[in-house]
Amino acid sequence: MLIETNLPNLLHRGKVRDTYVIDEQTLLMVATDRISAFDVVLPSGIPNKGLVLNRISAFWFEKTAHIIPNHFIQLADEVPALLSSAVLLNDFFPEVTKRGMVVKRADRIDIECIVRGYITGSAWSEYRRQGTVWGDRMEPGMLEGEKFPYPLFTPTTKAEEGHDQNMTWKQVVDMVGEEMAWKLRDNSIDLYQFADKYTRERGIILADTKFEFGLLDGQLILIDELLTPDSSRFWDMEGYEPGKSQSNFDKQFVRDYLDSIGWNHEPPAPVLPDDVIAKTSKRYLEAYRRLTGERL
Repeated sequence: MLIETNLPNLLHRGKVRDTYVIDEQTLLMVATDRISAFDVVLPSGIPNKGLVLNRISAFWFEKTAHIIPNHFIQLADEVPALLSSAVLLNDFFPEVTKRGMVVKRADRIDIECIVRGYITGSAWSEYRRQGTVWGDRMEPGMLEGEKFPYPLFTPTTKAEEGHDQNMTWKQVVDMVGEEMAWKLRDNSIDLYQFADKYTRERGIILADTKFEFGLLDGQLILIDELLTPDSSRFWDMEGYEPGKSQSNFDKQFVRDYLDSIGWNHEPPAPVLPDDVIAKTSKRYLEAYRRLTGERL
């Protein structure tokens, strides 16, 4: 299990990913086995999680490149000869290379572009309190897990520490301009609809997901992770029924456990029991198998 990486040229250490500079144009992004819940990194890791995140992101980057370009160049353990001469890559350990990808260096847009197809999570909490989602009035009488009439674009801030906060459309426009705001919205919804159709063919409902974007030479591209069990809610189509918690292949299992023990979602986070860790790892591996048709 890989919880920490300590390579030279660290650029950024996120909740799950560690990013290193290879050169002026390229970065190494390593998905560790760390797990976060409610925007807090837990002290427990999940075996094989980083491997799953890395491979699923690469899978989706290649599959969605016709919709919008992205930062993906190559998986780190399949690095072309041109990049393998870099000192950073020569010093890799196998566990790091299996969890890493080489990506183009872009200027990140600090907005979490969330698309929701079903009412769950924080959207369900808001709806129960005041009958709205992202501040917009919804139909009365919706059930938890019910499908929205159309996908909702509900962006949030990207907080380095603490919890992300909902952003109004005006706040998005004020940050990036109206033209770019519409590009973020339209690309996010296009990606969601493409992925939702694909996952359904494999017995998975894509309840919601988040996208991150950056600018490279003035062009909007996809960055970070893509359609993983960390950034998405993947529900099992078999047995799906609004009004109850859905069988899932993501980290909702961890969130449910943390809520069941009364954790207040503030640091420090509790240690996960061994059975929760094992079952979470199994869910991530099953998501990979169903989506790609391969086993890790």
